Amino acid sequence: MDNRTNLDDYLAGLGISGADDVETPPPAPEVAAFPASVAEAVPEEPSAVLERFLQGLITRIDPTLTVQVREGEDALEAEIGGENASRLAGRDGRTLGAIEVLAYTVLAKQAGRSDLRVRVDVGGFRRRQADTLTRLAERLALQVAKSGEAHELQPMPPAERRVLHIALKEHPDVTTESVGEGAARRLIIKPRHA
Repeated sequence: MDNRTNLDDYLAGLGISGADDVETPPPAPEVAAFPASVAEAVPEEPSAVLERFLQGLITRIDPTLTVQVREGEDALEAEIGGENASRLAGRDGRTLGAIEVLAYTVLAKQAGRSDLRVRVDVGGFRRRQADTLTRLAERLALQVAKSGEAHELQPMPPAERRVLHIALKEHPDVTTESVGEGAARRLIIKPRHA
C-alpha cells in the first residue's frame, strides 16, 4: 500500500489531481508487509487514516515536516510540526482550514466516520490564534459590562466563534450568542442581566 497511490486516490476522489514530479519516500515496512486483501479486510482506526493522509500530504509539501495525531475529547487532533510548519497555515489560516476540510472528507470517506471532528494545527498557529481571540473576548466583555450595550463582531468561522463562546462561557457579566446563517454567522456579546 503506497502513500503516493493512496494520496492520489484521495485527491482524485475529491477532484484534485496530484503533482507527478514530486518524489515520495517508499512505504513504511509495516505497511508494505500487509497483503492488500488483509489490509482491506481489517477496518482502520480513524486516527491511522488521518495520520496516513496528513503524512502523505505534508511529504509532498515539505518532507521535513512531521505529524502527530491524537484523540481529543470531541475531535481527532493533529499537530504538524517542523521548522517551516507555520508557513503551512497560509494567509489568515486559509490553507490550514482547507487541509482540515480535506482531512475531514478523507476520514468520512475512508473510515466511514463523518461524526468525528478534525482539528489540525501547524506550528502552533491555532493555539496562538485561540490565545489572541481569548484576549479579545476578555477585552470586549469588559467593554460590554461597562457600557451595558451588546457588541456584535464581524462574521467569522465556526472554530473562532467557538473559542469566543468558551472563553466567555463562565463570565459573570456577559453572555454570547451566534446569529446569522452560513458565512455571515457572527457572534454577539451581550450583558448577562439585561
